[in-house]
Amino acid sequence: MVSKVHAAHILVKRQDDAKKIKEQVDAGQNFGELAKKFSTCPSKKKGGDLGWFERGQMVKPFEDACFNGKTGDVSLVRTEFGWHVIKVLEQK
Repeated sequence: MVSKVHAAHILVKRQDDAKKIKEQVDAGQNFGELAKKFSTCPSKKKGGDLGWFERGQMVKPFEDACFNGKTGDVSLVRTEFGWHVIKVLEQK
């Protein structure tokens, strides 16, 4: 069972923007560069990298996507902060 996740994300206000960014990621564009360009989260300075976290440290929908996915997965999730394009970088 996964106990820790290392993930990156791109936070935007609109679902349409999140879908377009995910399409670019799926087409092979660099996630970190897209985060620096589009994300509204301060983590954009680090290419969206949130580092390692355990269960209970992120809002539930975000956490569920990270802990239920696999390394390399890119998903779209809506939270009270907006729309997230999430990439699972590593799991332990």
